[in-house]
Amino acid sequence: MDRIEYSICKKQFSVLVDNFTHRFKDDIISFITKPSSKIETVIGLSMDPLERSYEVRHLICKNFWYTSMGSEFMVHVERYLLLVKEFSLFFSIPKLQMSSNSATPNNITELCLVFIDFLLEVLAKFDWRESYLKGENQILQTELKLLIAYLGDTPSQAIELEETKSILIDIEALVNEVGSFLYSVFFTRYPVLVIENDLSLSDLLQNFEILKIKIKNHCITVSKIQTDHMPTKTVVLSLFIVDSLLDDLKDLMNNKADTIVEVKDQFKTIYDELLYLRSFLKDIDSQQHPEFQQLVIRIRDIASEVEYIVINSFAPVWYLNLRLSHLMEKIKHIRMALEEMMQSYDTGVLKVANYPSGQVSLQAGKPPILEDIVVGFEDEAKKIIDQLLGALEHLQILSMYGMPGLGKTTLAKKLYNDPTIVYHFDKCAWCVVSQTYQRRNMLIDILKTVSDLSRERIPNMEEDQLAEALYKSLKGTRYFIVLDDIWNVDAWDDLKRYFPDDRCRSRILFTTRLKDVGLQASPQCVVNELPFLSEAQCWDLLQQKVFQKEYCPPQLIDIGKQIATNCHGLPLAVVVMAAVLANMEKKESLWQEVVGSLSSHISDGNNKCMDILELSYKHLPVHLKPCFLYFGVFQEDIEIPIGKLIALWIAEGLIEKQEQKSLEDVAHDYLMDLIGRSLILIAKIKSDGRVKACNMHDLLHDMCLRIAEQEDFLKVIQNELSICDKHHMSIHSYSNTSCSRPSGLHVRPFLHQSLNPSTFISGSLELLRIFDMSTTNMEHYDQIGIRRFVHLRYLAVSCIPSSTASLHNLEFLLVDNKEVAQIPEILLNMMKLRYLHFRGGAQFMESCHMRASKDESFQMNNLENISFLFIYEENDEKILRYSPHLRRLKCAFKVIWDSSKRKYRYPNLDFLNKLESLRLSFHKNYETKTSPGLMSFPSNIKKLNLCKFDLSWEQISIIGRLLNLEILKLQDVFLEGKQWDTSEGEFLELKFLELDGVQISQWNASSDHFPNLQRLVLRKCHHLKNIPSCFGEVPTLVMIEVHGCRNSVTESAKEIQEQQRELGNEELKVIISRAAILWRFSGNLQA
Repeated sequence: MDRIEYSICKKQFSVLVDNFTHRFKDDIISFITKPSSKIETVIGLSMDPLERSYEVRHLICKNFWYTSMGSEFMVHVERYLLLVKEFSLFFSIPKLQMSSNSATPNNITELCLVFIDFLLEVLAKFDWRESYLKGENQILQTELKLLIAYLGDTPSQAIELEETKSILIDIEALVNEVGSFLYSVFFTRYPVLVIENDLSLSDLLQNFEILKIKIKNHCITVSKIQTDHMPTKTVVLSLFIVDSLLDDLKDLMNNKADTIVEVKDQFKTIYDELLYLRSFLKDIDSQQHPEFQQLVIRIRDIASEVEYIVINSFAPVWYLNLRLSHLMEKIKHIRMALEEMMQSYDTGVLKVANYPSGQVSLQAGKPPILEDIVVGFEDEAKKIIDQLLGALEHLQILSMYGMPGLGKTTLAKKLYNDPTIVYHFDKCAWCVVSQTYQRRNMLIDILKTVSDLSRERIPNMEEDQLAEALYKSLKGTRYFIVLDDIWNVDAWDDLKRYFPDDRCRSRILFTTRLKDVGLQASPQCVVNELPFLSEAQCWDLLQQKVFQKEYCPPQLIDIGKQIATNCHGLPLAVVVMAAVLANMEKKESLWQEVVGSLSSHISDGNNKCMDILELSYKHLPVHLKPCFLYFGVFQEDIEIPIGKLIALWIAEGLIEKQEQKSLEDVAHDYLMDLIGRSLILIAKIKSDGRVKACNMHDLLHDMCLRIAEQEDFLKVIQNELSICDKHHMSIHSYSNTSCSRPSGLHVRPFLHQSLNPSTFISGSLELLRIFDMSTTNMEHYDQIGIRRFVHLRYLAVSCIPSSTASLHNLEFLLVDNKEVAQIPEILLNMMKLRYLHFRGGAQFMESCHMRASKDESFQMNNLENISFLFIYEENDEKILRYSPHLRRLKCAFKVIWDSSKRKYRYPNLDFLNKLESLRLSFHKNYETKTSPGLMSFPSNIKKLNLCKFDLSWEQISIIGRLLNLEILKLQDVFLEGKQWDTSEGEFLELKFLELDGVQISQWNASSDHFPNLQRLVLRKCHHLKNIPSCFGEVPTLVMIEVHGCRNSVTESAKEIQEQQRELGNEELKVIISRAAILWRFSGNLQA
């Protein structure tokens, strides 16, 4: 079947599934399990649900018609009877025409799964307590769950065997019999007449026994086929699924031993064997030889198979026993192959190279360049700057258009950060619009930059409040707004009324793919077309990206120029190809291979850029491919916080466990590798120079989604759902559309922004590892039963669910609360929980305070990150002592009463020996006018942010002598006196210093007081006269930012820049703006 024919069949199949599940499934279940309805209430029926037969209702309704009701009621009755007849269609598997190409074994199996899921839901929700089927109901559920386990297991995938096809047909027939039986029970007979059914319950159960014998024999037959002869899966899975599986097996054996008594020995054997294979996995993964690569795939696949059978399936004990013995035999063969191969390798029989296609490890080389390199747009940049600074007083719209990948966003970033532009405008803002924009999100993005309102408050405002606040913030100011990636004029029409035209020479800049967008927004719009690069410019850009400041070796020049020419003037293609070359050894033979690959790709297709991008994916190491494809779960153009991305990667088991290194640090290395390959873009930088947020180019995002679906890794679903057999799934829903439920036995969904999560959750989705429903009302959670998701690692909700205690595998809990949350003791007892975040803040429950007040002990936990915590009393401090592994803490202080010393003081956190990052905000309380004394800090602190404190110079000196302190931010801090005299021996390791609203007038320092300072940021320091000139002698200084300060401070910053240039430091940048807030970019190319 060719690709076009297959796509047509797949579409037909999806329509059939949608008709089956989308329209009536929830109504049927509700009808069966919730008997009360308008008609039944009027008629006065109060029978057991099973006694509501079609004939009885029909007779009662007819009699009732003759006595008291009119024709209107009879219309309802007739509609009801028709509905009951329609229901019969949904109690059997929809038939595919066997002559149709869509009637493949896989499609029939998938339909079968949807139908079994429906039957299980009916059986689970129906009230059987007074039914004659009370005991048999549980038996039916057990038998149906066995079928689910089998249909997702390896033996059922051997569809090339006639025995497999025969069993699939038998399963389909038996499941239809179950459906027919249940329809008969629910709709057509009294219980006393069940004996008249064509198929009795006893016959049904007997047929299950016959089918189980066939399944057992089939599993044995399949197991005898040599593993080498079985088809290899093409699905992209993380190599480190083995790590995740080993953790799950260990947890099962240690904490749930009573549930696996009959198979505990097999579990232990499999655990030991996988542990042995895991010890070799990293070494053999890096080998180029095809036999090693095939072995990696076999280890990964056997881990996936074990995970399904042992952890995720509903299999009964007899089936587990049978399949575990088969799996142990498979592992034995893999171990033998591994040992033979390693022996050949050790004796020199097998020759391998360490990196595919001559790749070199990025971590071993130079770090990726974070600054954009713009080549070929010098004239365009100068022209647009002149337009932005032009004399026209009215608000003016400028447009920059061109095809994707041409460099529009890169050039716009350069203009946005240009010192001349920054100084000229009072307020600047950047907003990514994208194809599927939301007005509220755009208002929030712009307002966060141009308003003095709290960044925490803005997202909680109503849309009309956001609009009003934006208008007031811009009124009377000269502003510059960039609307990036705007697809049509609708987005501008939604916003334009909030941009006042006060004849202050304000400007709006569009970046767009379409020329007409700017002209439709304003006939006076200045339209700028971005040209393609010339061949010479492509080669110039390629050289700069590959060799940075070095020269290209002579033997690579001709080949390099050929590669640059093949990029057809598109900067994105050049940058991506440069990343491929930069991660190779600089050998002529290897570059020649790239030329060959490019020629074979682009000579036979029109989409040349996409082929180049795909080549960069193929050159990724195996462990990075799933991390890259995982970006598909995020929507296009969205800015992705690095903390969230890394948490998701860890929750999914995509990150390798390494000794002496945290999972977060390993994940950060993976991310920097992808950034270094120009596949991921930097959106924001932290104060310590690390990446704060990232995103992905539109073209790369499209490629990511396409490859992810092709390789059975990911399926993204927008509003309308159908069967999904991908390993990961991302669901985005913004409408009220009622969606069918996704099914798939190996699915690990990423559920996001659904209006009603009960719409999506079904029995086959209990493998959830990530559940992101932070925007959904909590009333839905009782419907879906979060307690069922025992594999959950990452949970984002609007408040803490009552069933959190059952989530013993949970590692990340994010609560998007508006009111202060109460932290229950159960969260402190969850041993795997490492990350707690409360957007609206949280405090420990009163029951925790009561225990602490009695000096009762708590269980030591493994929390590493808590934000945002209120520490308002001594008992909070006591409770925190049981979190010794904390690395990051954001909290608010009040002065507390020390019961032992009988005095007020600041809370003490110096017992948190592993704490590296601390953000403190002081909430004043007026119980005492005496000084609370000095604060002490953990000695390991690297990053300290203090807000709204009154600090003495002695306290500043204590902070300055923290040996590991690298980042210090003081915000709205009141310092004792107006003069700051720094002292020798202070701030020796400080790299970043920010003073925001600190009202000092004189600052005296020496060049040896900040010997390692790299960035200095001053905001709203209205009384400060100048920056100490000694900063001109600090050799490490790379940036000074001055926002909303005196002109004398601005002039002193420029003097320091000149002083540094005289010393040979051309790298020092000075950013000056009249606004107190400036949203800046740091990153690599985005077009």
